[in-house]
Amino acid sequence: MHPETHLTLHHARAAELHAEAAAHRLAARARVPLDLRSRLGWTLVEVGLRLASAKRRPALVG
Repeated sequence: MHPETHLTLHHARAAELHAEAAAHRLAARARVPLDLRSRLGWTLVEVGLRLASAKRRPALVG
């Protein structure tokens, strides 16, 4: 491949990657952080799932 052609393709691909990265940065900034109520709710869901999936030991009858 001719060096100038290779360099032109390289520049085109680099421009595509830069545009993709800029779009990703914009999307990451647009995300709204969860408020306290949402974080607490998801924490309770996680704890509930852990409790529901915990292996239960049989109770000792004595």
